[in-house]
Amino acid sequence: MKSLFEESTQHEIENRIHQLSVSSRPVWGKMNISQMFHHCQFPLKIALRKEHPELKPNLFAKLFFKKSMYNDKPWRKNLPTHSKLKVIEQKNFEKEKEILLSLVAEFSNQKDKKEWDPHPMFGNFTNEQWGKMQYKHLDHHLQQFNV
Repeated sequence: MKSLFEESTQHEIENRIHQLSVSSRPVWGKMNISQMFHHCQFPLKIALRKEHPELKPNLFAKLFFKKSMYNDKPWRKNLPTHSKLKVIEQKNFEKEKEILLSLVAEFSNQKDKKEWDPHPMFGNFTNEQWGKMQYKHLDHHLQQFNV
C-alpha cells in the first residue's frame, strides 16, 4: 500500500490532481470536481488539526471499517459519506484545487511525526496508517474522476 509520506507517492497524487480540469466529470457519485477537491481536504485537515468536525467515536466503525482505511483492498464505489463530510454547496475549482495541493504537501511533510492526535471517529492511528489512509482516500476520489 502506498503512503502519502513517500515522496514519489506525493508527486503522483499532485500530478493526478493537476490532470483534472473544471470540466472533469465523475465516473460515479454525486460530487462535481470542485466539491470533490473540497471533500478530500477534510481528512487532511483532521490529521493536521485544522478542522474539528463533530464526529463521534463509533465502536462499529472502529471494529469493522477502521482497517479498511489503510489496507490494500480498494473501497467500493458509492460508499456513503458521513453527513458532516458531505459537500453540497458549489465550490470554486481553482481555490479548492490550490487548498488541496497545499494540504497534501503539508501533510506529506509530517512523515517523521511520531505522535498523532486520535482521529475523532476512529481513534488512534500509527504514522504509517495515517500515511496510507490519506493516500487511499485521495486515490479513491481521483479514480472517481478517472485519473
